[in-house]
Amino acid sequence: MLRAGIVGLPNVGKSTLFNALTRTRKAEAANYPFCTIEPNVGVVTVPDARLEPLARISRTSRIVPTTIEFVDIAGLVRGASRGEGLGNKFLQHIREVDAIVEVVRCFEGRDVVHVAGELDPVGDIETVKTELVLADMETVARSRDRAEKGARGGDRQARALLAVVEKLEKHLDSGKRALTLPLSADEREIARRLFLLTSKPMIFAANVAEDELARGAALPRVEAVRHYAETHVGTEAVAVSAEIESQLAELPDAEAAEYLSGLGVDESGVGTLIRSVFHLLGLRAFFTASEKEVRAWTFHEGDTAPVAAGTIHTDFERGFIKAETVSYADLVSAGSVAGARERGLVRQEGKDYVVADGDVILFKFNV
Repeated sequence: MLRAGIVGLPNVGKSTLFNALTRTRKAEAANYPFCTIEPNVGVVTVPDARLEPLARISRTSRIVPTTIEFVDIAGLVRGASRGEGLGNKFLQHIREVDAIVEVVRCFEGRDVVHVAGELDPVGDIETVKTELVLADMETVARSRDRAEKGARGGDRQARALLAVVEKLEKHLDSGKRALTLPLSADEREIARRLFLLTSKPMIFAANVAEDELARGAALPRVEAVRHYAETHVGTEAVAVSAEIESQLAELPDAEAAEYLSGLGVDESGVGTLIRSVFHLLGLRAFFTASEKEVRAWTFHEGDTAPVAAGTIHTDFERGFIKAETVSYADLVSAGSVAGARERGLVRQEGKDYVVADGDVILFKFNV
């Protein structure tokens, strides 16, 4: 299972958000740096509005959503790349995840001390970025030493590595993240083997106060984070209130929806964040639907039908014959599988078919 790591400075609401995401009290949340030392891990269901309509069509009450894994990582401090705070241990925990959710504090609060003494969301982002870039520069420098030795000996792979390392050094030295460096497909594969911290896809969670969530997207601090995300990283920023979300996690779904409505909010920010991270990881969902259950299955964008079938069971991939497929929109429009068949909307797809997000599939196999 792919993992998204929750990072940020101390006291920005990381552990509170993690608890809300996982609906647990697993991560200690307190008003002092490093209250999270060992990373907390939780499996999170991915909200998907398509499941309920499919359940009605299939006449089943059992719904099984897909999941992703979140990791709550200790707060970073200035100087982490030199061993300050939890130093290398913190950086290693980031190295082990597949994507980064950076929580950025956008709320005032005298009761929660800001590690830098003042509220500056973009400045906080730059602090985290600087430490990760510095750590990556050390990694790249070590790789350059190895590559230069091999290149002098005529090793073609070493020469290719050296060319990529030289590009990365220049890019990182200018204070930019590795993920924003334009590289060819072959160069990206070489760079991937370096496991650079700033090469990981990322998204920002702008943590706002409870009474600001309804207008969170329009808050100047959130707009500043969103502008930074778009112009410096090419990603998005989602406004959330970790404090509200932690309260919602304690309520039944109906009461949580009523609570949000009273705040003037249509949907939990956590739901939006989870879906954004799911897509950030390159993950998509297809569905199986029957009277027994409706289930969402995770696949990687670009997967063919046999590979997607293998997520259900290896026998499905090994003995794949065909995939009886209808898109979610076509099935809902037709009102039933029989209706979709009558309209010619159900397709028989073979081994080369690339599965699309929202496909409803019945796999045929023989082993």
